[in-house]
Amino acid sequence: MTEASIEKRLVEGVKKLGGMCLKFVSPSMTGVPDRLIITADGKVIFAELKTETGRLSKIQKHTIGEMQKRGADVRVVKGLAEVKQLLAEIEGRSKPDEV
Repeated sequence: MTEASIEKRLVEGVKKLGGMCLKFVSPSMTGVPDRLIITADGKVIFAELKTETGRLSKIQKHTIGEMQKRGADVRVVKGLAEVKQLLAEIEGRSKPDEV
């Protein structure tokens, strides 16, 4: 599965749950996560999407670490199974169903 198709499933799933899944781009900073999720109840999650075998670049590791040090909820989501897990968490379920 490609990163684009994984991203599409995340966007669709968040929207179905009443949230927003915005493309996150920061012209002045590299290595920021791909998506900014705002859940229906206002929780903010940054998500960096990868394929099951994808790896973070050095700048992504650095930027994500700096965000997390400041208390940001940043997730590295690898593959469709982890997208389903994140959607289940957002919905308040302990186990993912088919998404």
